[in-house]
Amino acid sequence: MKFKTPLLYTTHIDSRLGGVRLVATNHGLAGVWFDAQRHFPDMAGWQTNDAHPVLLQTVAQLHDYFDGKRKHFDVPLDLSHGTSFQQSVWQALLAIPAGATTSYGQLSAGIGKPAAVRAVGAAVGRNPISVIVPCHRVLGSDGSLTGYAGGLERKATLLKLEGAL
Repeated sequence: MKFKTPLLYTTHIDSRLGGVRLVATNHGLAGVWFDAQRHFPDMAGWQTNDAHPVLLQTVAQLHDYFDGKRKHFDVPLDLSHGTSFQQSVWQALLAIPAGATTSYGQLSAGIGKPAAVRAVGAAVGRNPISVIVPCHRVLGSDGSLTGYAGGLERKATLLKLEGAL
């Protein structure tokens, strides 16, 4: 994913699911990726800033989440780096509550594009804010664990943590 904003701030944390790279702009959180996950962006030009307020807030909330103390996130998000279609899918992901799951078909229908299941799946796969924009809550039509850029083992762990599995 190519980011349009030159001012990108980053930090890195360790979690129970491995290393996590976080990125923020002056508008909000723009990225959360597990180390070596698919679709990891080019980090050229990113500035390390472990004290950026959005990154500090996100780090604290992610640690609480991984410790089972938090189900919801309230960090400001910057989803402006995707197409309008991707942004609509990512917004729909935010509506899936913790402990619940949906299918790609249900998600497609929910955004008014019932025939766009494959395109919705591609947008879910390109979600730049793992965990917080909960793409892990989307399952195959038969309820199976399918496609997660961070790996199916992480997806299963996240769903178990939320009580969905």
